[in-house]
Amino acid sequence: MATQKYTIKGKTGDWELVIGLETHVEVHSNSKLFSGASADYNPSVPANTQASFVDAAMPGMLPALNRECVDQAIRFGLAINAEISRKSIFARKQYFYPDLPQGYQISQPPGKPPVVGRGWLEITDDNGAPKKILIERAHLEQDAGKNKHDMHPSKSFVDLNRSGVALLEIVTFLDTKNPDENSYITSPDEAEKYLRAVQETVRALGVSNANMEEGSMRADVNVSVRKAGEKEFRTRTETKNMVSFKFIKNAIEFEARRQIEIYESGGTVSQDTMRYDQNSGKTSVQRSKEDALDYRYFPDPDLLPLVITDEQIERIRASLPEMPGARRARYTADFGLSEYDAARLTESVETSGFFEEAIDGKKERAKPVANWMLSELSAHPEFEMKPGDLRELVDMISVGDISGKIAKDIFIKMLDGEPGAPREIAERHNLKQNNDTGAIAAAVDAVLAANAAQVAEYKSGKTGMLGFFVGQVMKQTGGTANPAAVNEILKEKLN
Repeated sequence: MATQKYTIKGKTGDWELVIGLETHVEVHSNSKLFSGASADYNPSVPANTQASFVDAAMPGMLPALNRECVDQAIRFGLAINAEISRKSIFARKQYFYPDLPQGYQISQPPGKPPVVGRGWLEITDDNGAPKKILIERAHLEQDAGKNKHDMHPSKSFVDLNRSGVALLEIVTFLDTKNPDENSYITSPDEAEKYLRAVQETVRALGVSNANMEEGSMRADVNVSVRKAGEKEFRTRTETKNMVSFKFIKNAIEFEARRQIEIYESGGTVSQDTMRYDQNSGKTSVQRSKEDALDYRYFPDPDLLPLVITDEQIERIRASLPEMPGARRARYTADFGLSEYDAARLTESVETSGFFEEAIDGKKERAKPVANWMLSELSAHPEFEMKPGDLRELVDMISVGDISGKIAKDIFIKMLDGEPGAPREIAERHNLKQNNDTGAIAAAVDAVLAANAAQVAEYKSGKTGMLGFFVGQVMKQTGGTANPAAVNEILKEKLN
C-alpha cells in the first residue's frame, strides 16, 4: 500500500512542513528547583504566599539545587532511551521582564551537555506506521512568575508563586546535515501525537501532571516550510506558550500557509517569535527571534556543576514503571484487545491501574472489563466505581448468575446511590438470572401460543421474527431468563 506524505497545496505546487517542538513540563516536587518554597503552584493560592527570598531575588540569597528535580529529569531521560550526562552545568540566561526578579533565568545552556541528552519517543505517522521522533535534549530550568494586568486600571502586579518552579524543557531534534524525515515531525497530527506521547510519558513516570489547561505543560512551536522534494531547510518561526492541542494544530496550519503565501508572493520569511490569537485562529509577529547570543549565557557562579553517578542512574532505572507503549503492546498481545481499546485504557496511570485491578490477572476478564470501562463507566465519569465491584459484575455475567441486561440494571441502581456490591444488590432485588430450562420452555410455549400469526410468519421464511419472540419471553420472565437459553429453546420449538 502506497504511503501518503502530508503536504499543503499552494499556487506553485505542494509544500512540506518541518516542525520542531520545545515542550515545558512542570516537574513534580514538593519544593522549587533552587529554593525550599512550595512548588504546588495553584492560581487560587493568594499571590506571593509561596515565594521565598530566593525566588524574590533578595540580596545575598543563594540557590540550592533540589535533587528530587534532578532525579525526575533522569527518570524521564531513561524512559526515552536517552543519554544521561554525568556532568552538566547551570547558567544564567539574561533577559529583563518584571516577572523575572533576578533579571536572568537559571537554565542549562545550549552547546553544553544537559542533564538529559539525545533520545526518542515513538508515535505513529500519518499512515499509521511507527515513527521515532528524535529528542535533542531535556534540561532543567526555573519558571518565571506571572504578570497580572487585570487588577487595577493603571497598574500591573507580579505574582511570584510560580517563580522558581522546576521546568523540564524537552526539545525535538533535526539533523540539518543528514536529515531523515522519519525522525522529525512533518504534520499537525504528528505534532499532537508527539505531545500526547510526552504527556502520557511524564504522567506515567510521576514526573509531571502535564495538564495543558492548567499551564503545567506548554509548548513552543517552530514551523518552516519548503517545496516538496526540496533538500534545503528554510527560515523557521516560533509560536510561544501554546497550551491546547487543538490550538497548536491550528497554529501550525495557519503559520505554514502564511509562510507559503509569503514565498509564493516573492517575499522572504523572517525568523520571528509569533503569537497565536485563539479567537481569530491566526498568528502574528510578536518580536524578532532571539538567538543564544542575545541571552548572554554564562555559568552561574553560585551553583556547582551537576554530577550524576552510575549508582544514581541505576537506582532510578530500577524504579521505573511499565511505560504506556509497552503496556499497550501487552494489552493487545496478552489480552487480545484492539489497539484503540488498549490506547484508551493507557491514557492515564489511573485508568490503566483501575483496569489492572479489575481484571486481577485473569485474561478472560480483560475484554468484558474493557467494554464496561469504555462504555458505561466512561459515560458516567462522575461515578467512582470500585475495581472490585466491576470485577464482581463481569464475573456474575460470565458464570450465568445475571444477564448483560440485568448487569446494566444493577449498574443503574449503583449510579443512583444504592449501597452494596453488585451481588448484594442483585439478591436484594431478586435479579438473579433464571437458568431453569424447564421454566424457560414453559414461558416460550406460552408466548408461541399467544402469537400464532407471528409463528406462521416465521415459518414462512421471516426468520427476523426471532427477535420479537425473544423480547416477548424476556418480558414474560421479567427479564431474568437466560438469553442464550431463550434463543436455543425458541429455535428448537420453531424449527
